[in-house]
Amino acid sequence: MRRCAAAFLGQRARRRWLHLIVGGALFMPFWMVGTVVVGMLLGEGGLFTGSLGPQFGAYAVGLPLVAVAALFPLARPMSVATARALCGLPADSLADGPARGREAKARTAGWLTLHLGAGALISGASLALPPFAVSVLALPFSPALRESELGRLWGLDRPWWTWAAVPAGLLMLLALAAVAAATGALLARQAPRLLGPSPADRLAAAERRAAEAESRNRLARELHDSVGHALSAVTLQAGAARRVLDGGEGADLEFVREALTAIEETTRRTVGELDWVLGLLRRGDRSSEEGPGPGPGLDALEALVRGAGPKVALTVSGDLAFVPEALSREAYRIVQEGLTNAARHAGGEPVTVRLDAGTERVEITMENPLPSRPPVVRPNGGHGLRGIAERARLLGGTAEAGPADGVWRLVVGIPR
Repeated sequence: MRRCAAAFLGQRARRRWLHLIVGGALFMPFWMVGTVVVGMLLGEGGLFTGSLGPQFGAYAVGLPLVAVAALFPLARPMSVATARALCGLPADSLADGPARGREAKARTAGWLTLHLGAGALISGASLALPPFAVSVLALPFSPALRESELGRLWGLDRPWWTWAAVPAGLLMLLALAAVAAATGALLARQAPRLLGPSPADRLAAAERRAAEAESRNRLARELHDSVGHALSAVTLQAGAARRVLDGGEGADLEFVREALTAIEETTRRTVGELDWVLGLLRRGDRSSEEGPGPGPGLDALEALVRGAGPKVALTVSGDLAFVPEALSREAYRIVQEGLTNAARHAGGEPVTVRLDAGTERVEITMENPLPSRPPVVRPNGGHGLRGIAERARLLGGTAEAGPADGVWRLVVGIPR
């Protein structure tokens, strides 16, 4: 286990080192601009005299330019993607999308300056220090190196000091690795604070999750109401036709013919509704933008009741043509789900549906006698009335359901 932990930590440190190298590479254009500025100030050849002062001067000029570049919208998404991939940070600890707001942009500028600035220093050290450390380490073993400028700088006039170059070279390499690991850990600790979501980002994410949840709930309601109703209606019609046929020679063939016709109409209508619901799932497909249609409304209510069986009576008052389209669709679904519940929990009992399309309010009343036997409770049931209440509430209406005087009554009122 210790070996696995050491291998993991080593891999994480290497990835963070690579993250710093990426920052150094991204800093190069800003450093080049800095060299132009410093070169103009120092005169011709002043930047390439071998002194480190002009190099760090160009570095100092490039850092403010990095902060300015961080104001572009692409800066935070690029930084977040790199940090997630190479720093080993949880996905939810960093924000998605461009920085919005002064605070978020300032934090993004701070991160990009820290990342590219530290990456430039570590990258420069990673390029320059290993060759120098290896040369120092090889001093005792190479006469040519001992006679070079490096040997004179090292002080080979003291023999015992010559062999000190071996541990000194190793220590340089270890120090570079330690500094790179510490810098990578520092960036990993600062990333959630500088690239983490702001209050505005959290609010936007919460709104996005709420919208996605509402979309899923809507699709669930549509599938539950359309497909669930069709299966319940087909089951009842098929069961009634079977019982009539089991009666023998005196079977009412006309009733069986009507039941089969109702099954055919229900399945044909449900296929169209299922196409519409599946079209909602294909929002990313351009073909779904042109179709399917908006779904059935109150104009299809008679066909719905006819397919539910002969024991369903429909009474409509008011002009349905002036009911708004959205309200018409939701009212249709409410009646559909009410019929499904009546079929499941009081199968065989007559159902009365009254629809009053008033000028200010649409009211739906559904009644059926309570069954003589307690209804069978399904393990995953209970979504029908909840879906009806949600549909009514979304349109500013109310829904009440319950037994009264031996009758189960559902009353839904929705303002127009």
